[in-house]
Amino acid sequence: MAAKTKKASKTDLSSLSEQDILRNIEEAEIRLKRMKFSHAITPIDNPMSIRILRRELAQLKTEQRRKQLES
Repeated sequence: MAAKTKKASKTDLSSLSEQDILRNIEEAEIRLKRMKFSHAITPIDNPMSIRILRRELAQLKTEQRRKQLES
């Protein structure tokens, strides 16, 4: 059930609009909750995917905050 995610670079994130970043944050939070829940019931194949998803979420939130401070 582990979803493979590609690593987003800084240039990819900086080119996104605030609405796109917000949408990506919401989707990542939902995926993280589902992944944690499924891992609690039955261990997932790759538990490192939880860490990867958490880091992706942190990068998105950091970029969102940077854009807020710019405006």
